[in-house]
Amino acid sequence: MNRKIPSLRALQCFEQTARTGSVSQAAETLYLTQSAVSRQIKTIEEFLGRPLFLREKQRLILTKEGECYLDQVRSGLDDLETATMRL
Repeated sequence: MNRKIPSLRALQCFEQTARTGSVSQAAETLYLTQSAVSRQIKTIEEFLGRPLFLREKQRLILTKEGECYLDQVRSGLDDLETATMRL
């Protein structure tokens, strides 16, 4: 069954970028290039049909929708981590 959700990698990139406010820092933490993280975020935004970040100079600021989505993504990632650790 195909789920109608972005890839786990894209969700990790979104969550880490939101946490740090920086594509560069997210990329370093996730051992990816800045370009790869940017592409993943763009993929999610295109998938959702709306921006999740406001781009101001060299900072990214979550939109209100981005903040709501972040709460759900974090919860989902936490649940996956918990399930994995229990197994």
